Amino acid sequence: MAATLPISPISHKLCRSSRFGHNASTPRFCSPIFSISPCLIGTASELRARLPLVSSAVTTNSILHDVGATVAVLGGAYALVLSFDSLTKRNVIPQDFKTETEIIINRNNNTSLSHLSGFYLSLSRKLVHILSGLLFVLSWPIFSGSSEARYFAAFVPLVNGLRLVINGLSISPNSTLIKSVTREGRPEELLKGPLFYVIALLVSVLFFWRKSPVGMISLAMMCGGDGIADIMGRKFGSAKLPYNPRKSWAGSISMFIFGFFISIGLLYYYSSLGYLHINWDTTFGKVAIVSMVATVVESLPITDQLDDNVSVPLATILAAYLSFGY
Repeated sequence: MAATLPISPISHKLCRSSRFGHNASTPRFCSPIFSISPCLIGTASELRARLPLVSSAVTTNSILHDVGATVAVLGGAYALVLSFDSLTKRNVIPQDFKTETEIIINRNNNTSLSHLSGFYLSLSRKLVHILSGLLFVLSWPIFSGSSEARYFAAFVPLVNGLRLVINGLSISPNSTLIKSVTREGRPEELLKGPLFYVIALLVSVLFFWRKSPVGMISLAMMCGGDGIADIMGRKFGSAKLPYNPRKSWAGSISMFIFGFFISIGLLYYYSSLGYLHINWDTTFGKVAIVSMVATVVESLPITDQLDDNVSVPLATILAAYLSFGY
C-alpha cells in the first residue's frame, strides 16, 4: 500500500517535541510542509497508470510546438526571398554592380555589359545567401527541447532543397526563385551552389544542432564569411591573390574578419541561452584558427572543381571538430 501524508495547507503541528529532538510519536523531519491529500497521490499502480498519459500529453505539446515553429520558419524563409525580389524590382537594392574587371573589358571591347552577366554579382542574391542561413541558425531555439525537434527544423532546408531540384530540372520553374539565387538566371544553376548550400544546412542541423559549436561555426563561415567576402571582393578587390587571380585580398580579409565575429556572436547567443558551455579563455583562439582555415580553403583556385558551398563547410566542420572536440 502506498504511503500517504496528512492533509493540511501548511502545518507545524507535526513538530510537537523540542526543536532539535523527536520521539516515537513525532515525525523524523520537523519542518513546515505542504501536505498532500491521499486522493492526489493514489497507489503506486495508479501512478504508474498515469505516467503514459502525462508522457503522451508532453509529447503532443512538443509536436504541436515544433510544427508551429516549422511553419513559422518556412514562412519566414519564403518571405525573405520575396522581399528581396520586391526590393530589387523597385531598385531599392541595386540588382548588379560592376567590378573593375567588367569596366576594363567594356572599355577595351566596347561590349555592352548586358552580355557580361557571368561577371555580375546580384546584390540581392548575396544578401539572401547571407541572411537565409544565419536566420535559420538563429531560429533553432524556437523549437522545443525534445529529441525530435532537430528533425522538424531539418524539414525547412529539406523543403527548400526539393524546390531547388524541381525548379532546377525545369519541372515547374519559378522565375522569382531562379532570379533570387542564381548568378545568370539559368535553372540548372540551382542544382549546384544553391543546392549544396541547402545540404550544408541539413548537415549542420541533423548532426550538430544546438549542442555543438561545429555546425554553427560552419554556417557562420559559409553564409556570413563567404557571402560578405564575395561582396567586398567584387567591390574593392583590385589587389588579387598571387596564387588565384579570381580572388582578392579584400575578399579574403573580409571573410576572415566577418566569419570570425559572426561565429563568436552565434556561440555567445547559444551560450547565453544555456545550450553551450563555452570556455571563453580558449574559444577566441580556436575560432580564429577555424576562420583562418576556412579563409585559406575558400581562396584556393579549386572553385571550378569544388563549389565554395562544399569546400568551406567541409573544411570548417573538420577544423572546428578538431578544435572543440564535439
